[in-house]
Amino acid sequence: MESVTVKSPASVSNLCCGFDILGMALNEPYDTMQLIKKDEPGIVIQHTDAYLLPVAADKNIAGVALQAMLNELKYKNGFKLIINKQIKPGSGIGSSAASAAGVVVAANELLGRPFSKNQLVAFAMEGEMIASGARHADNLAPCIYGGLVLIRDTLSLDIVQLTTPPLFITIVHPQIEIKTSYAREILPKEIPLKSAVIQWANVAGLVTGFLKNDYELISRSLKDVIIEPVRSKLIPGFEAVKSNSRQAGVLGGGISGSGPSLFMLSENQKTATLVEVGMKAVYDKLGIAYKTYVTSINQNGVTVMKS
Repeated sequence: MESVTVKSPASVSNLCCGFDILGMALNEPYDTMQLIKKDEPGIVIQHTDAYLLPVAADKNIAGVALQAMLNELKYKNGFKLIINKQIKPGSGIGSSAASAAGVVVAANELLGRPFSKNQLVAFAMEGEMIASGARHADNLAPCIYGGLVLIRDTLSLDIVQLTTPPLFITIVHPQIEIKTSYAREILPKEIPLKSAVIQWANVAGLVTGFLKNDYELISRSLKDVIIEPVRSKLIPGFEAVKSNSRQAGVLGGGISGSGPSLFMLSENQKTATLVEVGMKAVYDKLGIAYKTYVTSINQNGVTVMKS
């Protein structure tokens, strides 16, 4: 193959209590990326979206991830990458991860699939470093593996795929930007033991709820006592969205990644749609532009559209 086009999904990370260790891929929104082989060295990047992201390969998240793979292969020729982003940078639903994951999956396809999914996550993490200044895979892993994943250990990339009952996800993205790097800077460097114990219990409960298809346990465990109290202050309308969502019958939810997007999990699409109505009411009242999505878990991750 000389070229390949992929769809690279948005994702929700943390899932309240699972900071840096839990993430799930979404069916909507997604970026489209076309990767084309070149006979000469170098990576050429073209954006067809309006986000004015860097096109220099060493400053572009996708370019850095792709170069990491090419360095490992000692590959001498180059590529042209055409990106159409639908996931707004700084949205909190894995825009940078979609770029990094999409390009390494596309390149792996073009080059005969020399690398495992774990290796692809490692290459993509090099690109993700540009966005957040940290090596974390809670958005990347679900993009590449699909579904819901647990990052048991980031250093060794011990990635565990989890099963879930049917779930619908409602996302609201108020059109403000929160830099991932800043959202990490403001987090506490130390936490009380009591808070840590509560958080551990919620993570264990949430994972168990997913595996046992126990909606009530999932709902009781979707609580964050460490990160949310700090980051929620950056998001206007946060408490109102949670209140409206509870009234609609949501299982629970909170900040997607570092924000400003908020996510809510529901048992069925009817509830998820009611949650969307409540989210819209909050931001209409505040006069803040927003986008909403009612979607489900993407079980496949980055997918090849055509070659």
